[in-house]
Amino acid sequence: MKALAQAELTLLSRNKAALFAALVLPATMTFSMKSPIEELDLKSTGLTVGTVLLPGAIGFVLLFAVYTNLVGVFVARREELVLKRLRCGELSDRQILAGTTLPAVVVALAQCALLAVGGGLVLDLEAPKAPHLAAVGVLLGLALMVAMAAVTAGVTKSTEGAQLSPMPLMLISLMGSGMVFPLDVMPDRLAAVCEVLPLTPAIELVRAGWTGGDGVGDTLTQLVTGVAWIAAAVWSVQRWFRWEPRR
Repeated sequence: MKALAQAELTLLSRNKAALFAALVLPATMTFSMKSPIEELDLKSTGLTVGTVLLPGAIGFVLLFAVYTNLVGVFVARREELVLKRLRCGELSDRQILAGTTLPAVVVALAQCALLAVGGGLVLDLEAPKAPHLAAVGVLLGLALMVAMAAVTAGVTKSTEGAQLSPMPLMLISLMGSGMVFPLDVMPDRLAAVCEVLPLTPAIELVRAGWTGGDGVGDTLTQLVTGVAWIAAAVWSVQRWFRWEPRR
């Protein structure tokens, strides 16, 4: 697994498009979202620009550095018969997937740590009131994005298609998971629907890390929803993930 992870890290460092998506795009998206968020009426919600923008920035990292990156990696390795050859070796299927995803996860964790420290200073945020909730949110989001990347790769026919297949989940998450527009400013019915979207629990838990959360009940609901999505994604991977090219 270590050798596989090192090989994937080397390939990632040589892929300029993947590096741009993983390292530059989240910061660019965060900067571009600052002005629209400043125009939102946040006074009645108890939120600030920082407590909206920073969890959104971590969401961008999860989507671009992990999800879209790994969809392309899984599909490319499958089409090049790399996954098929690895299955003939000593590694189990889970170890192959874990070794392949490890570099993206490590890069994302490093970015989240930098955002938590540097973003807090730039946005004039106080230290997290419940850092354990923020940590759980990040880990929940990482697990979900890895699993969803494998699911998406399973239904993607080619490496060219891997550039488009992540778009539905990305758009839904950007618009409805509280990354740009927090659920507190949405109409109640719309917010109730958005609460059960895949990435919403992770974003809300990260935000709760800075705000302190709304109570044990809400936290448990978010945890249960997030774990349910992960379980559904893992089941889908076991059922539909493809190890060989479509013929």
